[in-house]
Amino acid sequence: MELIIEKTRQGRKGYSLPSPDVPPYTLTDSFVRKGTAELPEVSEPQVMRHFVNLSVLNHHVDRNFYPLGSCTMKYNPKINEETSRLHGFSCIHPLQPELSTQGALRLMYDLGEYLKAIVNLDAITLQPAAGAQGEFTAISMFKAYLNKKRESRKYILVPDSAHGTNPASVNFSGFKPLTLPSSDNGLVDVDKLSVLMTKDVAGLMLTNPNTLGLFEKRVKDITDIVHKKGGLVYLDGANLNALLGITRPGNMGFDAVHFNLHKTFSTPHGGGGPGAGPVAVTEELKSFLPVPVIECREDSYRFNFDLPDSIGKVQSFYGNFLVMVRAYTYLRMVGADGLRGISKSAILNANYIIESLKDDYHLPYADYCMHEGVLSGKKLKDLGLRTLDAAKRLLDFGLHAPTVYFPLIVSEALMIEPTDSETKETLDYFIDTMKRILEEAKKDPESLRTAPHETPVRRLDEVKAIKELVIRWKT
Repeated sequence: MELIIEKTRQGRKGYSLPSPDVPPYTLTDSFVRKGTAELPEVSEPQVMRHFVNLSVLNHHVDRNFYPLGSCTMKYNPKINEETSRLHGFSCIHPLQPELSTQGALRLMYDLGEYLKAIVNLDAITLQPAAGAQGEFTAISMFKAYLNKKRESRKYILVPDSAHGTNPASVNFSGFKPLTLPSSDNGLVDVDKLSVLMTKDVAGLMLTNPNTLGLFEKRVKDITDIVHKKGGLVYLDGANLNALLGITRPGNMGFDAVHFNLHKTFSTPHGGGGPGAGPVAVTEELKSFLPVPVIECREDSYRFNFDLPDSIGKVQSFYGNFLVMVRAYTYLRMVGADGLRGISKSAILNANYIIESLKDDYHLPYADYCMHEGVLSGKKLKDLGLRTLDAAKRLLDFGLHAPTVYFPLIVSEALMIEPTDSETKETLDYFIDTMKRILEEAKKDPESLRTAPHETPVRRLDEVKAIKELVIRWKT
């Protein structure tokens, strides 16, 4: 043990770590303040009240319901925050020697093993910092794989109901997106897939369940068609909250899948970050993963940079580590049985809302949904209003709006995802409020056009806000 500690102190590349006898945050004289700091005197109650008051000016999942479809704004258990603040996790540095970060490396390795088991795939990278970067990483691996086979395929098929990041990731990876149309039931048109899947097509990006909340019932037929033509199939894992413990993408024939740790596994996101988008792949694609990958050898953990076919790094260092700590905590807390319960609750909650509102708002695709469902506000449009007006009015009742106007294949779309963490009482309040808003639209449409009325900031001129961006609260 003494030998290990001494090696750890020596660091690497000539850098040495502080001795345990020296306080870890000691500053040299050049950085020490020579006079008293000119800071305002503020009492603890004043500070607390300031930040509590700030916290209620915005809507957030700790405050009330946040049914933002395809963003999975589920509750973030506070135990996740406690573990991410542990000194051994929050105060390490990515350039420390591996011997001094064995606990962190083990957590990352074990998390990767859990994620691989959840989707039944063979290898994983934790490096991507968001779902969109996970998409880019996976499709870049497809590109490298095909290049090694000396195949110059040009296109990736993207369904017309896909998330907007899908075609962007295709372009950035060196392919061109080719739109795959949906059938009349909102699912992939398998006959058109058979026609479009030529030798010029490298593969397919598929969201399952799709953004309508519908499960692709012919998913094995879809992956078989692509594979028979030499292509690869990627799963956009944004909607994995519906599959946990019920079915596994690897069993459906997917070659790669990304996880949104900040959605499916209850870590915070929004406002540009933080996020994490690990990518799991088949054995066939393993050698193309970004470097380094984490390996376990003889009860110790190390970074392996020796992947000759690697696409290289996609982010500095090894990924958003504290997001991984939160996801690891969540997985250890709920266990395998808990994961299945999460998906069953998410599916039940979504169907409860859609079935309760389908006669008030239009249901464009009359099928049971998975973790989210899509209604249309076309009845509002018939009254001279917009879906946006209903979304703004929801804020007056302490509720965040669902995603609106997406997916694009639904006119006046209302995309509702209640998540597994909401109670029936909360869902009933949302349902009753949506019904009330529709009645207001008939009797007092102006109350919707001018909503919200009870928020700190009233309705903005959105066009002006885009053109004349003001990022300070005082001018």
